[in-house]
Order: sequence, then structure tokens, then C-alpha cells
Amino acid sequence: MTKVLMKGNEALGEAAIRAGCVHFFGYPITPQTEVPEYLVKRLPEVGGVFVQAESEVASINMVYGAAGAGVKCLTSSSSPGISLMAEGLSYIAACELPCVIINIMRAGPGLGGILPAQSDYHQATRGHGHGDYQLIVLAPASVQEAVDLMTWAFELAETYRNPVMVCADGMIGQMMEPVEFPTEGRGEPMGENDWAVTGCEGRERRVVTSLFLDPADLNRHNLKLKEKYAEIARKEVRFERYGPEGPVDLMLVAFGTMARICKSAIDEVNEAGARVALFRPITLKPWPYEACRAAMDDIPAERPVLTVEMSMGQMIDDVRLAAEGARKVELMGSSGGVVPTPEEVAQRIREILA
Repeated sequence: MTKVLMKGNEALGEAAIRAGCVHFFGYPITPQTEVPEYLVKRLPEVGGVFVQAESEVASINMVYGAAGAGVKCLTSSSSPGISLMAEGLSYIAACELPCVIINIMRAGPGLGGILPAQSDYHQATRGHGHGDYQLIVLAPASVQEAVDLMTWAFELAETYRNPVMVCADGMIGQMMEPVEFPTEGRGEPMGENDWAVTGCEGRERRVVTSLFLDPADLNRHNLKLKEKYAEIARKEVRFERYGPEGPVDLMLVAFGTMARICKSAIDEVNEAGARVALFRPITLKPWPYEACRAAMDDIPAERPVLTVEMSMGQMIDDVRLAAEGARKVELMGSSGGVVPTPEEVAQRIREILA
């Protein structure tokens, strides 16, 4: 396969087409605007549909309708725009409809700034709409991985009939890297199913709804969803360990762009004789608790685990859950679009090991 130099946002749009998604509904917001900019030109070339909605609220409800009709569909936005989609995402999850949402995270809270951040972590992983629902959340650390995870995102959405969020920061969305696409041209549409609302002539009618007026019925529905989420957690966890195997002096935990920066810092300190490793969750939801806990067992009991985030500390909650109180977890955090350098991370490592 030939490599192509592409910006992250554009590569995400092309990856969706290669996965068979040719229905996009969205609204521009920095730093993800290149996703709709790319698709508005590209989708007509493959017989697709592009709709720029009047708002993010409209976008997610258009996705709701398209998903209910049984087509692969996509929307994209950035932090404040994702917040506006909260109600629609809860409805889509409750109706068990497959779709994919791209969030190219920017700094907040509020309007914040347009530079990269990871401060939407709680929003993505805790189900930021109402009710007991969960998204599947994938976190790429490169443009190539963003392409690969987009393909997997549509597979997961269809398999589990659940919304999937590809959660990257503004740096991945804006950087250019060489990428390979796994397939050529437009991918396959969604297969036949027994739930889509496509017109009931010749068959029993189908209803897509999240309304359960009987509390016992709603309880049963939530129990069904809970079991589905448990199945996803059993089967679909992904993570990466970087650095030396076996006993190490220190374990870092980071995701996305911050994990790449940590790798450079780890290479620097390890060349000087240290043994430091990185645990990187690729699925932010479900989170790889057991694997992280096992990785922590490779460091001395008196040493903390260092979580490195472009936030004031959000993923650290999941790292602490993985630790189960057995060891201290420390945070190296930044916000406002400030991106720690490899040298700064390496210095923090040296301070802990001193």
C-alpha cells in the first residue's frame, strides 16, 4: 500500500469513507473544521451525503435519524460542540443505534482556547448526557492510529449497536503524517438488520424509542444495556506497554499525544541507565484496569505511578481505580493548551527517581 501525507482531520474523514460511512452531519468548530471541509468535497465523489447542520444539537439529531434508518453515519466536533450533543447521545445510546463521533479536543472550560488539550476525558468516558449509558471511546496517538481506529470504530458501533467516540486532541487533528489506508475507495455499507426503521411494508413494524413509561420495563432495559457494556469490557479492551519488560523503576500512564511525548522522555532517561515504562490505554472506555494493575506490579512498592495528562487530572481517577489503593498515583498535568515537552517529562521522572 502507498503512504499518503495527510493532516489528521482529513485522514479521519477519508478513513470513515474507506470504512463505508458516506453520511456526515456536522458543524464547523476549531480545531476539527478540516473534517467537514474535507468531507464536503470528498463525499460527492463517492455518492455520499454531507449536511452542514445549523448547530451541533441539530447534527447529533440528524445522526440519530440516519442511524435509526440503518446507515453508517458520522459527526465530528470539538469540546463545546460535543457538550451540545449530550442529550442526543443519550437518546442514541438508549435506542442502541450505531454511529461514530469524532472529538478533536481543545482547551477549556467554557470557550477556552483552540489549542490541544485532553480535558474532555471525563465528558467522554463518564457518559456526559443523562442516564445510565456509556460510549465506547478510542484514543489514537498518531494519525495512522487514528485511521486504524476509525475502521474499528464502525465495526464496534455495528457489533454492539452503540455510539463510539474517537477522542483525539487538537495536535493529532492538525499534524501531518504519512498514512496507509487498509482498503481502496468506498467501503461497504451497513449490513442487513432486524431493527432499522426502513418502512414496514411486508413485515412487522419496528419502533426506535428510548421512552419506557413502565418503570419495570425501563429497569429491564438498563439491565440489558449494563450487560452489553460488561461484554464490551470483557472483549474489547486495548492498551500498549512501552519500554522494558519486567521490573522497572517507574511506570508512567498517558494517552494520545501525551503518550508520544512520554515515549520520547522515557527513551532519554533509559539511555542514561534508568528503567522506565509507559502504560497507554487505547480504549478509554472500557478502560484496561486489570492490565494497568498488572503493569503497576512491576515497580517498587514505595514508588508512585506517574499519570501525565494535558488536563488538571481526569484520567488519574481511572489510574487510581486500577491501583485499588495499593500504591500512590501522582499527576503531572497541564491545561490551557500548554503541551509539556519531553524534556519536562524527563525532568519529572528524574526528580521521582532521585
